[in-house]
Amino acid sequence: MFDTTKKIGILGGGQLGKMLCLAAAPWDFKMCVLDASPDFPAGPFSAEFTSGNFNNYEDVLAFGQDKDVLTIEIEHVNTAALHKLEQDGKIIHPAPAALDIIKDKGLQKEFYQKHAIPTPEFHLFKDEHALLEAIEKNTLHLPIVQKTRTAGYDGRGVAVLRTDADLKTKLLKGPCLAEALAPIQTELAVIAARNASDEVRVFPAVEMDVHPEANLVEFLLCPARIKPLVAAQAEALAERYPGVRHMWFAGC
Repeated sequence: MFDTTKKIGILGGGQLGKMLCLAAAPWDFKMCVLDASPDFPAGPFSAEFTSGNFNNYEDVLAFGQDKDVLTIEIEHVNTAALHKLEQDGKIIHPAPAALDIIKDKGLQKEFYQKHAIPTPEFHLFKDEHALLEAIEKNTLHLPIVQKTRTAGYDGRGVAVLRTDADLKTKLLKGPCLAEALAPIQTELAVIAARNASDEVRVFPAVEMDVHPEANLVEFLLCPARIKPLVAAQAEALAERYPGVRHMWFAGC
């Protein structure tokens, strides 16, 4: 049985936080939100709103003290505070250890490599200067996709570098990775969920139409326009590691 007296805390009060509050409403769960302003989308739909910064250690720690379960709407949160809350016995989904991987694209890539999850060839760099040096020494060749290791979302933190001119106008600053430019025909997303009993459910693959310059999804198509075998392969890949993140199965 669901216990609707439990307080569920969400780090982030944007559109996804709003949708989570709306989805929980039929069960009368008490949804509590932490973000900068109650004017944000989730504010009017939360039972309790706390103004604060989900990147701030003290704000996250204080917010989580009286919550029974904590979750996120965006991965760029203070995971150090979540680790402390987990040590104190709080239930957190996704687990802080998984979030450490989710929020760092370099750690994501190493995770994929370690677990034989298909991914383009990649190289990690301490900053954009190291990336340029690799190109100058011919150890890295254009075209490549550069991604900042952290703080990237909704088209931010991604640059497709095809020419020397792109290196002057599109190069991103800070710790990053460079990966081979994959010949993507269709980009798919699959979400898998796992409960405390290790039961796994996989949602059907959806197809994303991405703007070629902004690297931003413009249209989401469900069901995806793919063959049943491709859908089964994508869903099987996501099911291997549910709870770590939703897996992107691209290039189908």
